[in-house]
Amino acid sequence: MIHSYWAYLVLIVLIAAVVNAIIGLNSKKEFKAKDLRISLFALIAAHIQLIIGFVAYYASNYYDTMRSVGMGEVMKNSELRKPLIEHPLMILIAIALITIGFSKHKKKTTDALKFKTITVYYTIALLLILAVIPWNLWFTS
Repeated sequence: MIHSYWAYLVLIVLIAAVVNAIIGLNSKKEFKAKDLRISLFALIAAHIQLIIGFVAYYASNYYDTMRSVGMGEVMKNSELRKPLIEHPLMILIAIALITIGFSKHKKKTTDALKFKTITVYYTIALLLILAVIPWNLWFTS
């Protein structure tokens, strides 16, 4: 349950970080402490979600099913493959991109390059996350 609720927070903060970076890039703003904090909070929220997700993954019925039927059956069944393989893998990639983007932006020497780095990496991560959210589960409860 907490994995689903925290996901809303992650999405809100990640969208805020992307919008802030796009605005900063387009308006040629100075990269200030507020901009750093927004990006950092998105990074932290995503990492907390990853930890919560690992706990949820290994405590889920899906994981027990995967252990009982084997990986070959999981890969043949799209209903199992999505929550057991596709969702976790894409989320891991997205969070890696957020982490890389945050690390790379710190090494940039101009404000425009800092905003551009956050914009590129965080936007790709956001798109990956949006692509693998189980929307059918979010709107059925």
